[in-house]
Amino acid sequence: MPGHSLALPLLLLLGLHLGASQDLPPPCDSEIYCYGPLLHAVQMAKFYPDDKQFVDMPMTLPPGQVLQKFNNLSTAHNSSIPREQLQNFVKTYFKAKGQELEVWTPEDWKESPKILQRISDPKLRTWAEKLNQLWKKLGRKVKAEVLKEPERFSLIPSRHPFIVPGGRFLEFYYWDSYWTMEGLLVSEMTQTFKGMLQNFLDQVTTLGHIPNGARVYYKQRSQPPLLTLMMDSYFKHTRDETFLRDNIDTLASELDFWATNRSISVSAGGKNYILSRYYVPYGGPRPESYSKDFELASTKPEGERENLYTELKAGAESGWDFSSRWFVGKLSKPNSLSGIRTSRLVPVDLNAILCQAEALMSQFYATLGNKTQAQKYQDQRAQRMEAMQALMWDQQRGAWFDYDLDEKQKNPEFYPSNLAPLWAGCFQDSKVVDQVLKYLEDNKILNYKHGIPASLKDSGEQWDLPNAWAPLQDMVIRGLANSNSKRAKEVAFQLAQNWIKTNYDVFSRTSAMYEKYNITNGGQPGGGGEYEVQEGFGWTNGMAFMLLDRYGQQLTSGSQTVLVQPLCLVAGLLSTLLLSFLSQ
Repeated sequence: MPGHSLALPLLLLLGLHLGASQDLPPPCDSEIYCYGPLLHAVQMAKFYPDDKQFVDMPMTLPPGQVLQKFNNLSTAHNSSIPREQLQNFVKTYFKAKGQELEVWTPEDWKESPKILQRISDPKLRTWAEKLNQLWKKLGRKVKAEVLKEPERFSLIPSRHPFIVPGGRFLEFYYWDSYWTMEGLLVSEMTQTFKGMLQNFLDQVTTLGHIPNGARVYYKQRSQPPLLTLMMDSYFKHTRDETFLRDNIDTLASELDFWATNRSISVSAGGKNYILSRYYVPYGGPRPESYSKDFELASTKPEGERENLYTELKAGAESGWDFSSRWFVGKLSKPNSLSGIRTSRLVPVDLNAILCQAEALMSQFYATLGNKTQAQKYQDQRAQRMEAMQALMWDQQRGAWFDYDLDEKQKNPEFYPSNLAPLWAGCFQDSKVVDQVLKYLEDNKILNYKHGIPASLKDSGEQWDLPNAWAPLQDMVIRGLANSNSKRAKEVAFQLAQNWIKTNYDVFSRTSAMYEKYNITNGGQPGGGGEYEVQEGFGWTNGMAFMLLDRYGQQLTSGSQTVLVQPLCLVAGLLSTLLLSFLSQ
């Protein structure tokens, strides 16, 4: 379509916004990467199959000069720039993506980490050797030119090298990195782990929080807050009390960000409770998905568009971008992405993560001899647990559920995140564990042979059936494995075997690890959502190493996938109840 042009004034007359609204601030201060006529023109021209490509392209000149060149071009064509001219403009003033980073081999990478010796199955051991090689493939280091002229790049510079997820994700991401870093510890790469942890601590120091990912257009939204858990893993591994002491105030600052900006008061039973939610009150489409957001918003009345943009950003902040989890309920009409209402749901997993963080902060301060601060976080944790028990726990169903602020009730749908309080160590009573096991059985989750699905609804979004994701496997498996229930530990192992088998089988066919897996067709790379399934893949590799570390002597690559039998589960539950009765 060489004759096509972008008539910006006409778009404005139609009431279609070019970026942030007048009421809400933009997602960042870059008038190129975050909002403005240039971003709008290029993204709506759809030169690239993935909108993320343009906002990851460095500029050849300082941003002020690039904007001036664009304004001159726009004026010369009466604000209707021909497509070919716009494309030539991009080729002239922007470089190809991926220019900011260089491939980096971690200095502490080991050819044969000890984990390999603890894997009994020879095929799984060979596979783990190949996974260990992937750390070198995914290692990146920021180039000197980015540190020298950061304004020409959308990348947020970092002092230390890091591991990227892989595929289209050329920068590091917040919650992804937790599982990646756990895998690094298993691979004896403590130095790389510490460098990545320091990058996150630096972001809190400079920005006040950790962005979704290391790009300027992610600045105003975060992701599930796992920094405190990262520090706990590092401290347990090294006992480096000096590092903990030097950074304890930074950990506290991040939790203050969530308390100040993401808390909400919920009234129930005549009492007010404070819990946390995902909430990103910044205007305009997401720059990395600009055209999709803009076109989705154009289907709604003008007065509803900015709210849609904020809810899409909140969904991205959750890490679950996107899922029917965020557009359930009577108030979401139609029951699709256009009805997303993330900020109106109080998520189980977010509050479980913060409950865990508060417990860890209390422990950290106790270790450092600060009893006052230790008590403060212990009290905060107790208040959060009381709120979760009152608003999220369902005694009849035997699990926790997201709380709907508008409908004033729990969302009864199944998500692995419903078990996050077990994983976080917030609730581990033996009776609760038995109820959770029955909940898994009632929802037929244990019948899935290749992994635990993200939900039981096939919406076409990537965080729904038929996709399964590494972090969600961890939330269920480790929650059960860390309990005192023998039966729960057995189920945890069986679920771990199923997941490892899926990862191994797909790798055997494709020589790749993926960000997600389709578990309903025998185990395949996943799909759905806004982009093609990505290879790499940091957190999938990390989760595999975590399971191989825990169960390496038991796991098998054999063709027989473990299926948890419901009758065995019932028998186990009856046995537990009988022993409990006899002990009374």
